[in-house]
Formats: sequence, structure tokens, C-alpha cells
Amino acid sequence: MPESKGARRRVPKNAEPAPVVEQVPEDDSGKTGKPPGGQVYQKPTSQGSLSDLWSQHRAHVSGLIYTVLSLLTRFYRIGHASKVIWDEAHFGKFGTHYLKREFYFDVHPPLGKMLVGLVGLLAGYDGNFEFKSGEDYPEEVPYVEMRMMLALFGVGMVPLAWYTGIELGFSDWASHLFALMVLLDVGWLCISRFILLDSMLLFFIVLTVFCLSKFHNQQSRPFSVGWWTWLTMTGVAIGCATSVKMIGLFVTSLVGLYTVEDLWSKFGDLQMPVRTHVKHWTARIFCLIIIPMIVFMASFKAHFMVLNESGPGDSQMSSLFQANLQGSELGTYPLEVAFGSRITLKAMGFGGGLLHSHPHLFPEGSGQQQITCYHHKDANNEWTILTPWDQRPYSPTDPIRYVRHGDVIRLNHDLTTRNLHSHTIPAPLTKLNHEVSAYGNTTIGDVHDYWVVEILDDYVLGSRENVPRVRTLTTRLRLRHQVLGCYLYASGKSLPQWGWKQIEVSCIPEDDPKDVKTHWNVEGHWNNRLPPGDKSNFKTSFLRDFVALNVAMMNSNNALIPDPDKQDILASQPLDWPFLHLGLRMCGWGDKETKFYLLGNPIVWWSGSVSLIAAAVTVVVYLMRMQRQYFVMNDADWDHFLYVIKIAGIGWTLHFVPFMIMGRVTYVHHYLPTLYFAVIMCAHMLDHFVFSSPRFSTTGRAVTFAVYAAAIAGTFWWFKGMAWGIDGPILEHKGLLWRKTWNIYTQ
Repeated sequence: MPESKGARRRVPKNAEPAPVVEQVPEDDSGKTGKPPGGQVYQKPTSQGSLSDLWSQHRAHVSGLIYTVLSLLTRFYRIGHASKVIWDEAHFGKFGTHYLKREFYFDVHPPLGKMLVGLVGLLAGYDGNFEFKSGEDYPEEVPYVEMRMMLALFGVGMVPLAWYTGIELGFSDWASHLFALMVLLDVGWLCISRFILLDSMLLFFIVLTVFCLSKFHNQQSRPFSVGWWTWLTMTGVAIGCATSVKMIGLFVTSLVGLYTVEDLWSKFGDLQMPVRTHVKHWTARIFCLIIIPMIVFMASFKAHFMVLNESGPGDSQMSSLFQANLQGSELGTYPLEVAFGSRITLKAMGFGGGLLHSHPHLFPEGSGQQQITCYHHKDANNEWTILTPWDQRPYSPTDPIRYVRHGDVIRLNHDLTTRNLHSHTIPAPLTKLNHEVSAYGNTTIGDVHDYWVVEILDDYVLGSRENVPRVRTLTTRLRLRHQVLGCYLYASGKSLPQWGWKQIEVSCIPEDDPKDVKTHWNVEGHWNNRLPPGDKSNFKTSFLRDFVALNVAMMNSNNALIPDPDKQDILASQPLDWPFLHLGLRMCGWGDKETKFYLLGNPIVWWSGSVSLIAAAVTVVVYLMRMQRQYFVMNDADWDHFLYVIKIAGIGWTLHFVPFMIMGRVTYVHHYLPTLYFAVIMCAHMLDHFVFSSPRFSTTGRAVTFAVYAAAIAGTFWWFKGMAWGIDGPILEHKGLLWRKTWNIYTQ
């Protein structure tokens, strides 16, 4: 801890401190003290000597060395395992969809998967491999080249960490140690060597922290070229991070909190003109809100432009979107709906799907045939519009009768011939609603099969007054039960296993036209008596599709909850991660297979977690001492100390706590972005107490660095096989079970 001589003396509470002129000695670390107010000390201009030249460029030489070392570790044996490893089965397949231009659905934003498709294109991949888990790569699939190009994101983490340490004001000792921890962590190394999104996400998070620290060091030169450059780059970086995975919102929140504190501090500056305040606010809004949104939305725009053909993800999107995909039949369906038409009904609410029935009964309640919503297209989603029982039965020889607002209809399920039905029995999940079931057949039924069509509006024609008939795809409608007065409702909740995890459908008594979960549209439409439609009638908009896809992604992500009926040996809990309670097998564990185990470097992970605790204790002790009028450090050093503490501590908290409260299934790789902030904290604590402390001599600092670096390097070498691949029977590789909870030797 850097202190001036006599720093432990107690200062009288009301004493006026004497001005102190500090001489800041330059130690062997090359550090001349913390930059006050975030400013970076300018190096002296070169006089042409080699020592001056080295002084000016040694940081870049070190950065180059770390880049080379990172290339070696990330590329070594990268093609040794010629099988589809872990989530390569998902993301390789997504890359294939881009090459085939087939629309698919996934819970993550598209930027990372588009980059997977791009590296496949650059590597010469033809898009004809299915990426089945554990399957051997054929010779024509350039999986090694694809892995290498994606590994470059993992390579970039290491030099970025080195430069970030410099920008955070670390000494050379601490910056080197920081870079070594990033270079030699087995978990970061392992995740960077496959066709996955994680290396991209990690790179953009590390880039965000680097750009933010560069911007912080430009604060003394507001509105300069450098100031604008790094503020803009910070916005681009958080936009890219969020466009790879929504976890990028966590580092976005870190930048947001930094910005709020920064603007609040400026708000208290009474000497700053109002016009300057407005310029600061405008700059932050443009660079940190508008630019990230542009990057995020641009990735979706490119996603929609590339994937313009019908594919396996169609059903997750709106009916109008599907109609505009090449190869989709929706654009050819008859435009206006009539009695006798065979249709599918799509729920327009969050997490909805297609109205569905199947020959399975409710295990409780009425015991009648189940009605659900289902996202996949099959014949069980098809219904025929018929007249009520008390009217003349529909005949294909009668004049065509179109469905209008206020018409009473009966929906008959094509495959099972049962009718859409509701009664006063409580719904299985939403108990305040009425159960909706399938009942009777084409000749048996009652008035509880009657539904009143209520047109809300039409996407093309506008308000209800302009919509004389129900139109395919574009008309938004509700179905009101004629007897009960309730509305057909897709709750968005998944039924238990007896309902095949499909979406609950019920009848809600509340009449709320704005409740989107009661909104439906006709998606599929077959009627030989009506002319085919024209795609020009079914135009959509980017913003509509953008919102719809993000809502679907959010709901699908929330649905990734642990299944109590299944044991997931790969899953882990957030509290397992900081001290490496459990790793993750990334492939088969047979004797003849190359095995990969996602596990971090124990020295890096454990010291990072301990440093978080140490930092919290240190801040509390310092605040208590300062309250008791003890001198701890000068204002500039204190501000810098807290600045790094907040970047590391708040960054770690923002990336860790959300996993504690979310219900989705979690795995150890979710901690890898969080770990980066723990490593920053570790380097900061070592720098504060050892490398920048006058209590330690040059020899003491060198010994501390050597011991710690050797421990990191030695542990990395001991566990390197987990990232580079373990061949042969696992029992022949002794000494890997440092914790009994690691499932390394069990079969």
C-alpha cells in the first residue's frame, strides 16, 4: 500500500493539514504513481538513445510477445480431436443455416453465429454437414480452419488484458501477472479452441473494459479526438458483446453505472457551464445508447437479409414474417377466410404458438382431450371452421360465406374430429381461467363449442371498421366463448410432462382487448374454393420482426429451466463456480476418445475469488480508518484505488448475481466472463499491497512475482491436457483430482 512517510500517524480531527509536496520516485516497476483524476503521465520525448526507444516501446514489445504466446497456446493441437465437440453441434449447425440461407431460431442474438457462418465460408465449408454431437468430421469439412479463425478472438484477449492493465494504472509487475493469468487459464484456453460463441463474447467484454479504461484516461481532455474515439469504441464494443449473447447486457450495465457516476460528478461541478453539461449528456446518449442499439439492430437486419429462405425456425416468427420467406407456402394461401376453410391459428402473445390438439387427455379436470399451443408445424394444428349446431351444416355446394366480425363459429380438429370447447372447470395451470378442451366429434357437441369472432384490426387495412372479413396472416382477432363470455388465451406457461411441455391454453374471463395473449391470427389457410393469395398482400416491417424475434428469444431463454425428471450431469450451480467445485465434460469419456474437461486454472480462479473478499475487507477497513481521521493515502491514489475496485467488483457482481436469481439451467462456462473481473481484482490487490507498496523492496517484488507466476504456469502445465486433449484411458492420467467433486475419473 503506497504511503508517504509517517502515514500511520493520527491527524487531529480539526487540524488543518499542512501542504505536502510529494516526490514520486520511479521504482523498478517503471511506475511513477497512480495517475491523478484518471490522467496518464506523458512519457518524456525520445532523445534518440536505445534506452529511450525501449522505454517508449517496451509495452508494445510485451504486447507482441503475449500475442505470440497466445497464438501458440490457442492453436497447439487445435485439430487433434476430429469429432464434433460439445456445443459445436449447435453453433456449427447455425453456421450451416447461414450458408444455406435457411431461417432458424436460437435464444442468442445473431452476430456470433453469423461470424461462424462467415468463417465457414472463408474456410471453404459447403454447408452439407449436420454437426451431430460426437460425430467424426469428414475430410471435406474444414473444421480445423474454422476453429483457428474463431480462436483468434481468444488470442486477442491476452494482449488486450496486457494493455488494459496498463490503462488501469497497474505497475509493470501487476500488468504482466494480469496478462499471464489470462494467457494461462485453462478454462479460457479450452473454450477458445472450438466452434463456439464464448470466445467472441469474452473478446468483446475484454474489449469493452479496455475501451472504457482508455476513455477514463481521456477525461482530462473532454471532447478531444481521443476522448471521442474511445467513447465511441466503448459503445461499439458493448453493442458487439450484446449482439453475440445477451450476457453482454451485464458489461453494458457496468458502462452505464460508470457513466451515471461520471455525469453525477459533473453535475456537482458548479463551474461547468450548462452548455458543457448538455454536450456531455448528448455525447453519452449518442455513443453509449444509440451506437450500441445501431450495432445490435444492424446484426438482426443482416440476419434477416441473409436468412431469406424458409427453414426450421419459421414457426417462432410472426405469420407475416414467414410469408415473406422464399419457399414459404404462407404467401400463397387464400387471402380471405370462409366457412369450410381449414386453418391454423397462431397465438400472438409472448411465448405463444399454434393452436394444437392431440389424442391425449387431461389427467385431471374434465379428463377430456388436451388443447395446447405448439411451436412446430404438423397436422395436429389444423382446424376446420364450421357453423354452429343450430344452423344449417356447412356444405361445399353452398355459396361462399366469409367469416366476419361477430360471426359464431365452431372449430373442428381435423385429425381427431373433436370440437374446441370450454366449460367452468379450472384450467390446469392458470386456475382462475376456464379449461379449454377438445370434445365431441362432427355429429356430437353442445353450445359450449361456440366461439364468437371479434376482429381487432388488420396489419394492412388498419382499424376494425376497415376490415369487412377475416384475412389470412394480417387480421388480428379474438375468440370469445359465447356461453361463458371468456376469451381464448395462450398463457405462455409450459404444461408438465403429461402435456408434453407445450403451452397452456385456457379461457380468461377478463375482457381486455389490449391483452396480447388473447390475440390470434389465421396463419395456415386451405380452401379449394378460394383463389390463391399474393405475397404482395403480406408485407411486414423490420421493426416488427426485430421485436418479435427478441421477445421469442427472451421467452425461449427463460424456458431453459432444469428438468426435475432428468439428471443433467453437466449442469452446475453459480455457487459452484468461484472455487471450482465442478467442471464440465465437453465430450465422450471413452478410453479411445480425446477428452476435454472445462475447468479453470485453480490458482487463477481461487486467487481471484479470494481477492474479491480481500478487496471488500480492505475498503471497509480503509473507510473506518478514514472516519477515525487516520491518513490512508492521498486523494489521487484513493480515487484511483476505488476506481479499479469499482470496475472489478461491480463488474464481477453484475456478471455473477443474475445467475443466482434466474431460473434457467446454468453451466460452468457461464462464469468465464465473470472470472475476468475477479482476475482484474486479483492483479489490483497484489499491485496495491506488494508491487506498488514501499514496504517491499525490489527483491521482494521480484520474488513475489516469480513465485506467483511460477504457480500459475506450473498449474497450467499440470492441467494443460484438459484444454489440449487427454488421450487414452483417463485413469492413466494421475493427479488431476484436486477436488473430490470433479467428475474426472468417474465413468
